[in-house]
Amino acid sequence: MTALLATTATLAASLLTPASVATAAAPCDYPAQQLNLTNWKVTLPTGSSGSPTEIKQPQLATYSSNPWFKVNSACTGVQFRSPVNGVTTPNSSYARSELREMASNGTKNASWSATSGTHTLTFRLAFNKLPKDKPHVVGAQIHDGDDDVTVFRLEGSNLYITKGNTTHHKLITSNYKLHTVFEGKFVVSGGKIKVYYNGTLQTTISHTASGNYFKAGAYTQANCGNSSPCSSSNYGQVSMYKLLVNHS
Repeated sequence: MTALLATTATLAASLLTPASVATAAAPCDYPAQQLNLTNWKVTLPTGSSGSPTEIKQPQLATYSSNPWFKVNSACTGVQFRSPVNGVTTPNSSYARSELREMASNGTKNASWSATSGTHTLTFRLAFNKLPKDKPHVVGAQIHDGDDDVTVFRLEGSNLYITKGNTTHHKLITSNYKLHTVFEGKFVVSGGKIKVYYNGTLQTTISHTASGNYFKAGAYTQANCGNSSPCSSSNYGQVSMYKLLVNHS
C-alpha cells in the first residue's frame, strides 16, 4: 500500500509540473523585474571601441550583465556600474551603464517637446561608489537632441543639479554620504523644468527645445586620462530603486 501511494504521488507531481514547463524566473534574476523597463534601452560599458553594448526590448526584459547591470545583492533594486576604462559612445569620453528613454514599447527613441504637454521622471537612487582622483558620477538626466540639459551629479560629497554646461548650477547638499537613498524628480512643462529633491523644489530651468528624453543609471565622469588605476576595479556605481515616467 505504501509503495502504491508513493507511485501515485509521483505521478500526480509529474502531471502538475511537466518537464516541458520552464521554471518561472525569480524576481531577482533581471533588472526588468525590479523596474518597469518597457520603454527603455540600456547602454553598457562593454563592447568594441566606439560601439558599446546596447540592449533594447524585447531582449531587455530578460537581460542582466554582472556586474554592470544587474539586480543588487539584496534584491531591492538595480545596480548600474561603469568603470573608468569602459567602452564609450562616439560622442563621449566617459563610459556609462545607463538607461535611455524609449517609446512605443521600446521600439522607438523617445523624443518630446518641453513646450507641449507635461513630462515627468521620478526616481529613487543611491550613489554607491565613485571613481578615484575624479570622483564624479551622474545618476539621472534630461537630454535634448544635442546635449544634456540638466542632471543630478555627485562630486565627492557635493550633490549638484546642473544647467547645460554649468555643472554647479544648484548645490543640493555638500554632505552626501554614499549609499544614501534619495528621491529626485524632473517635471517639464510650458518651457520650464522643475527639479525636485526629496519632494522639495530645488530649481526651475527655462528650456524650450524639442527632441528631449530622460536617462538614468551610472554615467561615470572619469576615464583613464584623469583617474587611476585604469582598470575595471575603479568605477562609479549607482543603485536604482524606483524609475517612473509619465507623459500627459
